[in-house]
Amino acid sequence: MKIAYHHIFAHPLPEGHRFPMVKYELIPAQLLREGIITADQLFEPEPVAEETILRTHTAGYWQKLRDQTLSVKEVRHIGLPQSPDLTLREMVITQGTIDIALHALEHGLAFNVAGGTHHAFADHGEGFCLLNDFGVAANHLLHQGKVKQVLIVDLDVHQGNGSAALFNNNSQVFTFSMHGAHNYPFHKETSDLDIPLPDGITDGPYLQLLESALPGLINRVKPDMVCYLSGVDILETDRYGKLRITPAGVLQRDEIVFSTLHRHGIPCAVAMGGGYSTRIRDIVNAHCNTFKTGISIYGY
Repeated sequence: MKIAYHHIFAHPLPEGHRFPMVKYELIPAQLLREGIITADQLFEPEPVAEETILRTHTAGYWQKLRDQTLSVKEVRHIGLPQSPDLTLREMVITQGTIDIALHALEHGLAFNVAGGTHHAFADHGEGFCLLNDFGVAANHLLHQGKVKQVLIVDLDVHQGNGSAALFNNNSQVFTFSMHGAHNYPFHKETSDLDIPLPDGITDGPYLQLLESALPGLINRVKPDMVCYLSGVDILETDRYGKLRITPAGVLQRDEIVFSTLHRHGIPCAVAMGGGYSTRIRDIVNAHCNTFKTGISIYGY
């Protein structure tokens, strides 16, 4: 099993945005300390190639990212000041997701310590997302003939609006988003399957919705692989999530996803997505539980 990681994931972010982005350092450190992973399972991706980006993002948008010529309005939509380091960070994260997807196809499961940049559209970025890593990875695998059908399972609290828009007319990538109905983005796109959640939903109803949807979705889509966005901003402790999912509920969510996919023999590439709890340990523990659950179920 391989885990994409690089110190650049956290460092280029401006001071006000580094919490909770320190999780990118703390997650692998905790997994190593607990003996869940070994150092040789971590790898550092290279930046993604321009030609690979251009299968998903427009040339005009990519040139603005590359040349640092985004407008003030475009920067405001992204929510982060543009910089060469930030663009490089996104390129490394995106290649990491491609790499783990390829590894998962061979070995069943792989993780990106970062990733889940699902608010990036073909021609613009939003919500701290510049490049859509699952979008780029899915298009790369399809272009290489590695897969014929991809399913994106997006369980971040925010709708994967960029992913939904990217694959709106692409039958080879099915987008499933289960998210807060009254959370960002306030203008939702249309995924292939959306399950909007009411504010304050608790473990039982949340897990029941997921258990009811996922097996039927697998049978319907018949994916060659799944890209799983395992955001932990569904936690009740999250500052922006508006849901009431306990740590045990997040753990059960991951168990449902991994056990369903493993039972059907489907490879899974996992990206961490969001998490904004006040205490960093709540974020890190929940993300580490995702690793532990996947590793246990897939038998590593």
